[in-house]
Amino acid sequence: MGRYGLVSYILGSKMVADPQRSVGVTPGRIRHDEGSLASRAGGAPSLHYYTTFPEGAPKAVVGLMHGYAEYGGRYAHVADFWAERGIASIAIDLRGHGRSEGQRGSCEHFDDYLDDASQLENLVRERAPGSPAFLFGHSFGGLVAASLVLAKPAPWRGLLLTAPYLGLALKVPAVKRLAGVIASRLLPTLSLPSGVHGADLTRDSVRARAYDEDPLVFRTANARWFTEAQSAQARTIAGARSMTAPLLVVMGTADRVADLTSVRAFFESAGSKDKHLDVRDGFFHEILNEPEWRGVAEGLAEWMLARSQS
Repeated sequence: MGRYGLVSYILGSKMVADPQRSVGVTPGRIRHDEGSLASRAGGAPSLHYYTTFPEGAPKAVVGLMHGYAEYGGRYAHVADFWAERGIASIAIDLRGHGRSEGQRGSCEHFDDYLDDASQLENLVRERAPGSPAFLFGHSFGGLVAASLVLAKPAPWRGLLLTAPYLGLALKVPAVKRLAGVIASRLLPTLSLPSGVHGADLTRDSVRARAYDEDPLVFRTANARWFTEAQSAQARTIAGARSMTAPLLVVMGTADRVADLTSVRAFFESAGSKDKHLDVRDGFFHEILNEPEWRGVAEGLAEWMLARSQS
């Protein structure tokens, strides 16, 4: 199907912790926990979660939403980095991703992911009551996070996005967009190879190889997901003027997945009085897996801590 597979073709509840969850403490007194959210309303898929807490009361807590085809556990290095600075992290695997239930990468409606995000919000409130709360999203998780904050700003003190998937970097001929719409309607569960490899996402060869070899990362893109994401992108950019939360966006100029022009359009339209766009020259899509990820993570931490005092 070409370099980007389906993309190229279409273009060309009650929370119940899993009793088997793992719990641990690192030598630096960082506390880790993970488990599953079961017994969700309407029979929704159970969601896997990960928590990382510093020793003592956290200065802030961040809800973390991963990108398409990956999962929350890939951000463990970032969560530990933030915990060393007193910031707790709580991540989930969206339905159909990582260790969560559901067909890989598939959805019926984009709102399915907003329902998952509401479970993350509940976890944040439950695990870190009283702590200043922030929402972070990468790539597709950034689209979900932005959509959630537009619909329901509370309880978030701020929204942090890295390479948000607000448009596709690869431009799509109209005829192939139409083919995607037809496939979404007639074969909504159709998934084809995405063609995305680790080397498309990061300049770090070790992390790129880890992505390619990770059994929890899937290699397909779903037809219904693709068209639902497109519709959500249009709504999010159109609704950006109603954004009031403090906003930080980090994007690379060499991103092969997310479209920088679309990100700029969203940012410039955002109604937030406190907003900053950090464009990194030469960075690929996975900003927090680039060789310079620590500097980015430090900037994100400082941004959260500065707004935790207000």
